[in-house]
Amino acid sequence: MNPEPQSSMNEKRLLIVDDEPAFGEFVRQVALSLDYQVMVTTDGKAFQECYANFQPTTIMLDMVMPGMDGNELLLWLLQQGYASDLVITTGYNPDYASDAKTLAEFNGLRAVTTLVKPFSLARLRTVLGRREP
Repeated sequence: MNPEPQSSMNEKRLLIVDDEPAFGEFVRQVALSLDYQVMVTTDGKAFQECYANFQPTTIMLDMVMPGMDGNELLLWLLQQGYASDLVITTGYNPDYASDAKTLAEFNGLRAVTTLVKPFSLARLRTVLGRREP
């Protein structure tokens, strides 16, 4: 008997939360070219609503957003037991991203990358391209 084929759901699923829609769309296009299934949200509430059903293998988390910021979402993700790849972005002080990375790693996340905006297309492709299903 042949083994069942792997799930029809894409093995690489990227969930993006960033309050700048143009940035989210840019990342979405790059991720699609790297064979990701992608969902883009622009605020913390929408991100939380998408999270359970989408089951992301990688999350791109903007640190500075109105309402719920990246640190609140990071803590929420840790409470959900998220243990996959995390890419933390910020267009502000790089310390925002590095502090969040420290928190995530302290809580056991294995692969945390920080990207300070603006970053190059090549850098984004490198970060997303090394994620294996």
